[in-house]
Amino acid sequence: MGDSTLPWSFHLKTFLAVLGPGLIVMLADTDVGSIITAAQSGAQWGYQLLSLQILLIPILYIAQELTVRLGIFTGKGHGELIRSQFGPMWAWISVGGLVLASIGALLTEFSGVASVASLFGIPRFWGLGLVIAFLLIVVWTGTYRRVERIAIALGLFELVFFAIAIAAHPDLGAMGTQMMTFPVTHISFLVLVSANIGAVIMPWMIFYQQSAVTDKGLRPEHYQHARWDTAIGALVTQLIMAAVLIATAATIGTTDPHVPLNTVGQVSHVLTPFLGPLLGKVIYSLGILGAAAVAAIVVSLAVAWSVGEVTGYRHSLELEPRQAPWFYTVYTIVILAGGAIVAVARNLVTLVIVVEVMNAFLLPLVLGFLVALAIFALPPAHRLRGWYRWLVVGIFILTAVLGIYGGLAGL
Repeated sequence: MGDSTLPWSFHLKTFLAVLGPGLIVMLADTDVGSIITAAQSGAQWGYQLLSLQILLIPILYIAQELTVRLGIFTGKGHGELIRSQFGPMWAWISVGGLVLASIGALLTEFSGVASVASLFGIPRFWGLGLVIAFLLIVVWTGTYRRVERIAIALGLFELVFFAIAIAAHPDLGAMGTQMMTFPVTHISFLVLVSANIGAVIMPWMIFYQQSAVTDKGLRPEHYQHARWDTAIGALVTQLIMAAVLIATAATIGTTDPHVPLNTVGQVSHVLTPFLGPLLGKVIYSLGILGAAAVAAIVVSLAVAWSVGEVTGYRHSLELEPRQAPWFYTVYTIVILAGGAIVAVARNLVTLVIVVEVMNAFLLPLVLGFLVALAIFALPPAHRLRGWYRWLVVGIFILTAVLGIYGGLAGL
């Protein structure tokens, strides 16, 4: 990581200072919608979609590494960079796609919160109210670094899914065999392929990490350390997805793959009995709440940052609310709107697969802008060029086509 002549203690200290944007956005990537999608995958198809989770690790890293490169070497957020390179119309189109994806994401996050509250007999209004108040206080009273530390702490609760996967005692022989099986003639399999792709590469991730890199003040000398931050995050988030898939494949996937998993509560009943009713429920709930909270922060900040970048209002967590009123107002509106919709509606988690497939349909827009900016907006020394440019373009096209094809197969 960086200049090899410097001592490892220096690199470690620098890495720990840089660590954050990549890890947070990846932990947010494993949100409630992604967890439900992974659970559906394991329940319906056993371990057959596990290889896809592994294949998506380098694809996820490639996409998010470009946001690091763009943020560090241009000093601009994603929306601002699109506006300066391609004009306000394309900037608003990109932000429109972001808002659409963010609405779906927030509905799933707050549905997860409401479902966890219900598991413990807490009225959904109280559960949602407490989490919303917490999310507003964290952002309204904190600097970027304080918000970052809290988000990482919340996201680390997702690591409990590793314990759940181990406790499920998966059949390693069956896992190895099924991972090499791809029933591509089945529509439901293709739909879940599309949903898993959409659950991994989401518009708000691109916007958030680039804006976070600039808001944190990372500079060119931090580039290599920021890449490691992103690589570690990509590995962790996909391993969490794999853990959820393995747990459901080892339980319901081997006994009754046709049982519906349309709510967080249903997934809990499947995953937690072998841990004991109380311990299992607590561990699972911590994972869901951690995923929902960190994703809600990331999604809402991505919208607030991007709208500010396109409109020109002041947008930074380093500014107090009185200095950037519109930034904090947009964040608040997004949080309150998502919570309010879930408070009055029921079973919104049933829309999870649809939301993730929608994300897959947005991939050409999201990845297209990402590649265009990496080719034209970066300083010449850091642009996509040569064989790597064609590799990135080929991977992105294949990913987008596969995601869209799987989504269309389900229509």
